Amino acid sequence: MSFATIAQCTNDQALAPRVMGGYAAEGVATPEQAWILNRWLIAADPSINAAYASAIAGGNENPGGDEAVITDQMITAAVQAFPAPTEPAT
Repeated sequence: MSFATIAQCTNDQALAPRVMGGYAAEGVATPEQAWILNRWLIAADPSINAAYASAIAGGNENPGGDEAVITDQMITAAVQAFPAPTEPAT
């Protein structure tokens, strides 16, 4: 796990809507806020970070959008591990 990979993952424009979809599927009314407030924790999650880093090392230019790299099950586990905060995003 590298800090650079975590930072890259937090800014992945393909991963963000997938994670927001995961929050929405869990009944979160404000999935955008949940992503904004939890994106660093999700990006540092060991399973997501390892898969993301491996994909980058393998030349995958779209690891966050590649469902074979970051699976829906991985996203579900992450959004359940890091529930939506109750405070609004700023």
